[in-house]
Amino acid sequence: MIFREQNVRRSFSQARLVGAGLLDLGLRPGDRVGVWGNNYYEWVLMQFATAMAGLVQVNINPAYKPEELTFALKKVGVRCIVTPKQHKHCTFIKDLVETVPEIALGRPGIGRVHTYKLPEFEHVIVVGEKNPIPGAWQFNDLINGVGSDAKRLLEETENRVRPDDPVNIQFTSGTTGFPKAATLTHHNVVNNGYFIGLRTGWNKQFNRLCLPNPLYHCFGCVIGVMNAVNHGQTCVFPSQSYDPVKVLEAIEMEKCTFLYGTPTMFIDVLSRLDEKKFDVSSLKGAFMAGAPCPQALCEKLVNDINAKDIYILYGTTELSPVVSMSETEKDAFDRIKSVGTALPHVELLIVDENGVAVKRGEKGELWARGYMTMLGYYNDEEKTRKEISSDRWYRTG
Repeated sequence: MIFREQNVRRSFSQARLVGAGLLDLGLRPGDRVGVWGNNYYEWVLMQFATAMAGLVQVNINPAYKPEELTFALKKVGVRCIVTPKQHKHCTFIKDLVETVPEIALGRPGIGRVHTYKLPEFEHVIVVGEKNPIPGAWQFNDLINGVGSDAKRLLEETENRVRPDDPVNIQFTSGTTGFPKAATLTHHNVVNNGYFIGLRTGWNKQFNRLCLPNPLYHCFGCVIGVMNAVNHGQTCVFPSQSYDPVKVLEAIEMEKCTFLYGTPTMFIDVLSRLDEKKFDVSSLKGAFMAGAPCPQALCEKLVNDINAKDIYILYGTTELSPVVSMSETEKDAFDRIKSVGTALPHVELLIVDENGVAVKRGEKGELWARGYMTMLGYYNDEEKTRKEISSDRWYRTG
């Protein structure tokens, strides 16, 4: 992972210390830990630390304002939140204090909080600050203060973690109201990352992946990080928040071979290509999702930067997220015409308005079933039953 030239051995060791530190605070398996902010190294550490400690990481959109943050913290009963103080226009601690005013009354460097507004909320951990902040633990202190008892507790806890335990909660888009909290398991995200990389043949080749996508989204933390970790690839994070020039600088400096993004992001990056005559000759492919890839964009990727190995992916947050993607046997221009075929061990079904399978070639609603289907929406059985049938088919809508 390229944040500060970290290697897997060091990152894994640090993640273990973080996991032990979280347990040392009194958190226990099943507790929800919010991670709020843009792309930063500690975000990735938290992804693995919470998994090791049997905790459930809650991905929180850095664009959330106090009202949305309050909803997220209350909806899933977050006990602890990890966040930087601020990044550019995002004032995380300020907004958190507006949500939980009791934080400001705390002692510097002590992050234990009690508030009637959020009865389960208890800890604030701030990332990247040298000086103590009132009402917040320092992330580095969490690592440096870990003792032998906490390390032993982590080992004991790891032995009790099971594949079908929840590991991650991601909020889906709330276009018709507040977001829903999709609950994903170890089995969901580890396998999805594995089979994505298997489809591309990354189990047999090494790549350097440029990941400008936000980590709070499945595209970043599963299609990106879990895919890379499963297959020994290097992740390069160009900047904490999306910046097309930083993306191009990262590709040139780190010799990235694959670029991740939505079609809009690719169009944006390509439009800046000639500003400084960036050398992107190392690129050979792209991972694209979120919208159809226009023919003109495919032509520019293939002809202008030689990114011929283009993969189109389809899925939803509730499906961990990918259920289908391009096949390697087809060229780029054929790949962009569809969302590919089902990944291994994924069932796809197209049904009519009565839930009956349609004939080949007929239109209908796509249903999906397999290892990747979420446990359900956190603390919301009614919405879960609406989206997932009794025989575990997820209705994509």
